[in-house]
Amino acid sequence: MTRRELCLSALAGAAAGVGCQSKKASLESKPAPAEYKVRIRTTKGDVVVLVHRDWSPIGADHFYELTQMGFYNNAAFFRTVPGFIVQWGINEDPKVNKSWSEITIKDDPPKVSNKVGTVVFAKTGEPNSRSTQLFINLGDNSGSLDSQGFTPFGEVIQGMENVMHLEMKYGEQPSQAAIADIGNPYLEEHFPQLDYVKKAAVER
Repeated sequence: MTRRELCLSALAGAAAGVGCQSKKASLESKPAPAEYKVRIRTTKGDVVVLVHRDWSPIGADHFYELTQMGFYNNAAFFRTVPGFIVQWGINEDPKVNKSWSEITIKDDPPKVSNKVGTVVFAKTGEPNSRSTQLFINLGDNSGSLDSQGFTPFGEVIQGMENVMHLEMKYGEQPSQAAIADIGNPYLEEHFPQLDYVKKAAVER
């Protein structure tokens, strides 16, 4: 299996951060604005995401709700594959993470390709398995991810250089199960140079 195939295999399991025992309950979020911006303050600088609800309505609504409740604050960019993706979305509190990661949302029909800078919910190989984890495409992954149903809901419009400077030396070493079970202390002990989301907020 090539490295890229391994990456895709890992990405397919990414949304199940606490394992495969998802309740597969479908969450119906309140509609988000047709377009909205989220400013993600990271340890490498600010990143602004412009969300287009018409690209992926269910995904856009879910991201809006999770951001509004502060779910992504203090979350680590725990999976970084240069030229491929950077991933985050496991809450620092294992109890909060467990309650939300077990709720999944329905798939949106793909409308936009996985180009550089697009923001996408991770998912498993099963239908309707998107939950809380997200990734930003660091390269043009349309050839490998579009056919698998990975559906962008937004794009980085400011700070992509900060995304590219996130710490990437740990690659895919951090265990998603350990992050989910222990929280940030696991990462702080074993991967001390990882970057984090300080705060993510919808811009008014």
